Amino acid sequence: MKNSQKCDIIQEKQTKAESESKIKMEKLYDVIIIGAGPAGLSAALYAGRANLSALIIEKGKEGGQIVLTNEIENYPGSIEGESGPTLIGRMSGQAEKFGAEKVYDTITDVNLDGDVKLIKGQKGEYKGKTVIIATGAHPRQIGCPGEREFTGKGVSYCATCDAAFFEDLHVYVVGGGDAAIEEAIFITNFARQVTVINWTDFLLAAKSIQEKGLNHPKIDFMWNSVVTELRGDGILTSMTVKDTVTGELRNIDADEDDGTFGLFVFIGFIPHSEIFAGKLDFDEYNYIKTDENLRTNIPGVFAAGDVRSKSLRQVVTAAADGAIAAVQAEKYVANEPEKVFPVL
Repeated sequence: MKNSQKCDIIQEKQTKAESESKIKMEKLYDVIIIGAGPAGLSAALYAGRANLSALIIEKGKEGGQIVLTNEIENYPGSIEGESGPTLIGRMSGQAEKFGAEKVYDTITDVNLDGDVKLIKGQKGEYKGKTVIIATGAHPRQIGCPGEREFTGKGVSYCATCDAAFFEDLHVYVVGGGDAAIEEAIFITNFARQVTVINWTDFLLAAKSIQEKGLNHPKIDFMWNSVVTELRGDGILTSMTVKDTVTGELRNIDADEDDGTFGLFVFIGFIPHSEIFAGKLDFDEYNYIKTDENLRTNIPGVFAAGDVRSKSLRQVVTAAADGAIAAVQAEKYVANEPEKVFPVL
């Protein structure tokens, strides 16, 4: 194929993409879904099945945190060898099958008041009768060298997801709050030994949880310590821990017979909610507050998945949130007088 022909094809594709993008910006959707993780894709599926016009806006790669998971065993109906990317691929295909449209854009501002919600992105503006916020959250990371490289290869942020992969191995847990100690106790169901690495010489967990952790026969503690570096060849095999009082560095290597160890990080989550600050009600940790029907304090605006206040953040609960939010969005659209939605 000649270069001129290739240029023509590329230009044609660009023109088509620009045209499709313009149509999306001019259209008034029944529901705009911000985020294409399990909650957002589930919402799109249910919205499509209810014959609602739905637009998914995703800033990057579909799937959110779950795409970092190499193997999924706790999602109902998952197939053998299921991974985050394969599950998300099927979810995305289902949403598209029922008519959900998609655009890749980064949201810069929102106007959620009024009958028509305006979502402003870097590429343009999008209008919807309702909005489902499914922007998710991400685990607070240690921030040390090697953490990104060994995520999913020894480093994990979800005991429910990954503890079983470390059966009869030594596992280290970073953190001293409720989640860290509760998850350390859970991990003892699989690991040979669990060592909690805490940056102070005391725990922040509730007293009742502290007692369970401190008295557990398979849990010990490394006080006044922080992880400063992770190393390995393909999988995690070694790390450096620093004493926060003396500054002394200590290298910890995997047992020779094991070849690896687990490092679970539980130092909190950060919700992707900053763009909604001052517009929606947050809890003390900046998660979006909702009622049991996932309604926020603004009519027609819903929040689903990890971005909202909830007790369990898993794929299955995110998917359930998306379904509930879409059903509630359908009811909102059906019950509002049509005159409030202008023909654009």
